[in-house]
Amino acid sequence: MHLTIARLRLREFVWDDWTAVHAYQSDPLYLRYYPWTERTETDVQNFVQMFLDDQQARPRTKFQLAVTLKLDGKLIGNCGIRINDPAQREANIGYELDSRHWGQGYAIEAACAILEFGFAGLAMRRIWAECIADNVGSARVLEKLGMRLEKREAAKAFIKGAWRDNLIYAVAAHDWPHRSEKSGHEQQ
Repeated sequence: MHLTIARLRLREFVWDDWTAVHAYQSDPLYLRYYPWTERTETDVQNFVQMFLDDQQARPRTKFQLAVTLKLDGKLIGNCGIRINDPAQREANIGYELDSRHWGQGYAIEAACAILEFGFAGLAMRRIWAECIADNVGSARVLEKLGMRLEKREAAKAFIKGAWRDNLIYAVAAHDWPHRSEKSGHEQQ
């Protein structure tokens, strides 16, 4: 599976992607909002292997795709959707990007394509996302996608020696502002 959008191509992970993932997950800016203080090669290999295993699951409920630049194929992050409750048709999304590509709209493009896939391709009714409240950039991405803040969970995550608040955003299919006729992406 892959999704092609304006400047990006989201594709299935392959084993060799772990080196590019390790490069951006080792960056202190990336690590700022995670409990980890470092990412070893083994950590990242296990991370990528999890995505490879998810590709083989039947029925498949997790779609975490490598985010690559359409121009040169360079891997700059990942974005995905996980079905939490098939009966309720509910899923959550997540994304991460190499900090050298923050602030350029790539997270919005990738997450918009994943949301569209969730609503149009997987027939989800509701999709949610969470982020650490201190991660203003990620919250801004979710808001620009048309997701609404549903709740703030006080002292939810222990990160870098302190308890951090967590934000939950969501959007329902009937409120999704980027219908497929507007999204301009190609799914294969």
